[in-house]
Amino acid sequence: MPDLYNLSDEFWMSQALDLARSSICVAWPNPSVGCVIVKNNFCIGKGSTQSFGGSHAEVCALHDAMGKHYVLEGSTIYVTLEPCCHYGKTPPCVNALLKAKPKSVVIAVLDPNPVVNGKSIQILRSVGINVKIGICAEEAIWLNIGFFSRVITSLPWVRTKIATSLDGRSSLYNKKSQWITSESSRKDGHYWRARSGAILTGIGTIINDNPILTVRHFPISRQPIKAIIDDTFLIDSNSNIFDGSRVVIFTTINDKEKNKKIIDQNGEIILVDSIGKNSNKINLSSVMKWFAENCINEVHVEAGPGLNGKLLKNNSIDEMLLYFAPILIGEANTFIKIPSINELKDAVAFSTLESKLIDNDIRIRVYNYDRWNLIKEKCILQDMT
Repeated sequence: MPDLYNLSDEFWMSQALDLARSSICVAWPNPSVGCVIVKNNFCIGKGSTQSFGGSHAEVCALHDAMGKHYVLEGSTIYVTLEPCCHYGKTPPCVNALLKAKPKSVVIAVLDPNPVVNGKSIQILRSVGINVKIGICAEEAIWLNIGFFSRVITSLPWVRTKIATSLDGRSSLYNKKSQWITSESSRKDGHYWRARSGAILTGIGTIINDNPILTVRHFPISRQPIKAIIDDTFLIDSNSNIFDGSRVVIFTTINDKEKNKKIIDQNGEIILVDSIGKNSNKINLSSVMKWFAENCINEVHVEAGPGLNGKLLKNNSIDEMLLYFAPILIGEANTFIKIPSINELKDAVAFSTLESKLIDNDIRIRVYNYDRWNLIKEKCILQDMT
């Protein structure tokens, strides 16, 4: 790739990315965007996406600069996603940029939404504004990976969170699992809940653990949808999961009397087709389609080995968030049920994104390279001019 930008571009875009991260838990279903306005090598304005229906990052940054009485004309604007050029909950951001008369606009990555997708760049260039694209592009894609996944592939990005021992055990045979990892690891897990549109689990986890599955420890504008895979509709309407927030139950069984009890608890029953004619096993592809159609960008899975294995078999795990505690448990339940293989070449392979020490635990993120590469290729503009 030609060297069309310098270190100062990377520095200011990294500042914009930090701003975008600060809004990741409140922006859903919109992507979280950061914007920095620079003039004479000095930041004169900055902003990030507000909660749904609120101002976008570019408008926040412009207002920040104008509130300090800076002159915007001739500035350079750094933004982590191509500005919108259509009317939605807010007016087009590109119009606000045009009024500011910047010298340059530096964009991390194109917006793959068909109503945008390069149009804002054309508008800016048509009036003589210099536009650079592709600064810190991969980092910007990872930041909003769910948004890009939904828009490009019509599927959410599915991230499975797992707490495990060094020997891959997630619970004892007597179902006890509290706690394998540290309190700091468990708090970190709440961040990933907070940035998701839905928390998905299976009926086995509901019956055995009776969890609440809410976000704690992080400020959020809304609780994610709580979603349950319940093939044969075994859910008890008195379960802790029903706390007034939205609960969606995917099942193949239509029980009108039970439906009413669930609806009274703010639950929603989604009847899903089964895998086969004589089976009550839910078609997980239909579940993923429902998530995408309902603007769920990221699905955060906290489930037992059974559902984890089914999701993997269905090619519905895009990322695994693994918290390893430095303990050995021995004979106990594994974190995922998968068939045995005879050749190592048949192993399910992931790519490693990062590893991080959290207290005495290690968090490792691995991802489906093919899914990531498909999304990346659709986002990154080949012509960087």
